Amino acid sequence: MGDTGYGISPEILTKFVQEIVQIHELGVEIGIVIGGGNIFRGIQASAHGIDKVSGDYMGMLATVINCMAFQNVLEKHGVPTRLQTAIKMEQIAEPYIQRRAIRHLEKGRVVLFGAGTGNPYFTTDTAAVLRAIEVKAEVVIKGTRVDGIYDSDPEKNSDAVMFDNISFKEVLSKDLKVMDHTAITLCNENKLPIKVINMNKTGNLYRLVMGEKLGTTVSI
Repeated sequence: MGDTGYGISPEILTKFVQEIVQIHELGVEIGIVIGGGNIFRGIQASAHGIDKVSGDYMGMLATVINCMAFQNVLEKHGVPTRLQTAIKMEQIAEPYIQRRAIRHLEKGRVVLFGAGTGNPYFTTDTAAVLRAIEVKAEVVIKGTRVDGIYDSDPEKNSDAVMFDNISFKEVLSKDLKVMDHTAITLCNENKLPIKVINMNKTGNLYRLVMGEKLGTTVSI
């Protein structure tokens, strides 16, 4: 949403797409999960009387809107894509099918996974990890507004210390707000590492893929 506070910022959208284009040109297989908080937040909705389940489904639909925008701009930059959703909406996307998603990746298409897990009470963090496990991804890269994982919120505490490496168990025991506990537990059980980087710094994704040490690594 950029500085607008709501909706989709064309400038931010194009910036993130260019980051993906860079690594796609390297031949990297890429799956993308995007949240929907710029359009709808279920937590805020529940505070205004909307049922939790309905609010979660509304949030899932918001992720599809973001995926469609991202897909459109990616294709304008010459990147082949497929959008798969956990809730069937055939007019705009394929239903999520694991084998088809893997085949798209093998063919060099960027696959966008929309509508979370398709179930209420699960976050897009959990959806990202679940899809990563299903398509046999090597790593989950979480893009945030800060440089990695800190012992406290660096946006509120200037003395916050960043971790270069941390274990899944430490993340859970310290209750660090990286991803929700379900996502962290899934990664731990499947030995799937997470890299947390600042997506607002241009070129960070490319540098990470090229092997540069940045951000925080969460692993066993």
